[in-house]
Amino acid sequence: MNRIIRIIFLDILKNKIILAYTIILGILSWSSFGLEDNSAKGLLTILNIILFTVPLVSILFATIYLYNSSEFIELLLSQPIKRKKIWLSLFLGLSLSMILAFFIGAGIPLLVYSADSVGLMMLVVGCLISLVFVALAFLSSILTRDKSKGIGIAIMSWLYFALLFDGIVLFLLFQFSDYPIEKAMVAVTALSPIDLARIQILLQLDASAMMGYTGAIFKNSFGTSLGLLISFLLLCSWVIIPFFISLIKFKNKDL
Repeated sequence: MNRIIRIIFLDILKNKIILAYTIILGILSWSSFGLEDNSAKGLLTILNIILFTVPLVSILFATIYLYNSSEFIELLLSQPIKRKKIWLSLFLGLSLSMILAFFIGAGIPLLVYSADSVGLMMLVVGCLISLVFVALAFLSSILTRDKSKGIGIAIMSWLYFALLFDGIVLFLLFQFSDYPIEKAMVAVTALSPIDLARIQILLQLDASAMMGYTGAIFKNSFGTSLGLLISFLLLCSWVIIPFFISLIKFKNKDL
């Protein structure tokens, strides 16, 4: 298993897309801090990168990589190796490479310019978001053999979580504005990993009005360590549940 992880990890590190992703993250992160007099403005810029760019690249790259590695996966299946180990090795190899790219590109500037609770939280959340969308990529790729459909599912997943979810929440709030549904919106927030990632930062950074309505509600309701713990556990569940579902499907799938 360790050998498979190492092979996948080294193969991905040689990929030009990952190198470009790391360089672009580095340019955006260093320039965000270098061009702003206040580090808080740089943090908000990096937060937007974490909420939109990191999920998109993670889910798209992982989905395409899995489809392009279908022959390699079939070769592994012909060996006396359990399917669980193969799928887990692929996940760990992809996840480690995406986390390393994020750490080099955005993590180092965060540690240099904001080595406090906010910077460390953004670093942890960025790594978790990478894991979440790699897990969603595994689920997208196992749902269909058609590469174009799988990539389409991945893109639609990102669009929903990054853009549509807050719009749906706002629509529901306007439709039911006569009812006290703010507490219910806290539970609805658990249905979006990007909103959960936003909340992790909001509990450290006082910018709730700028970061979305659901985040503001959650901050007002759980602006303590309890809210931090709940949102962290929910975000971790977004890694475990999609990957576990994809593992079950992979174990039962006829390749």
